[in-house]
Parts: sequence; structure tokens; C-alpha cells
Amino acid sequence: MEPHAVAQSPLALSAGQHTAWSIGLIVGLVVILAVVALLSTLIYLVKVIDTRVATIKQTLTTADANTEATALLPVVAGGVEAVLAEGLQHHLFLGRVLGKVKS
Repeated sequence: MEPHAVAQSPLALSAGQHTAWSIGLIVGLVVILAVVALLSTLIYLVKVIDTRVATIKQTLTTADANTEATALLPVVAGGVEAVLAEGLQHHLFLGRVLGKVKS
């Protein structure tokens, strides 16, 4: 036996096998990193959606509270119309009296 000869075990890999394993491990690492990135993005987006859902829920609750008295709108509108009509009558009367409005 030569003094510098290396004993080859049955578990030793050839150069082609070593390259194949290296490529496989690198591809596996890239896949794991991609999955981690996608899951992190998913978790972030879920948190954003949860926050926006809470904001929308609060907005809808506020809108519901703001529109509880919508039954009063026709009554108020009628009152506004009456005030505007009376204001127009005063304007026309004062205009005729002062001679600024011609009817």
C-alpha cells in the first residue's frame, strides 16, 4: 500500500454526485427562502386587511348612528322650503318698496 494513498470508502461521492447534491441543496435553500418570503408577505397582508376591516366596521357603525334620524329629513326639508319661500316674499316686498326689484 502506498503511504499517501487515500482509502476510498463506499460512501464517497464522485464529482458528478457531489455537484448534483450541491445543486439540490442550493435549490432547496432557494425554495425555503421563497416560501418564507411568501408566508411573511401573506402574514403582513392579513394584518393590513384586519386593520382595514376594523376601520370599515367602525365607519359603518358611525354611519348607522348618523343615519338613525333620516326619517326627520322630509320634515326638515319642508321647514327649509317654508323659510326660503318666506325669505323670497320679504325680498320681493322690500324690493318693491325700495324700488329695486321689478316684478
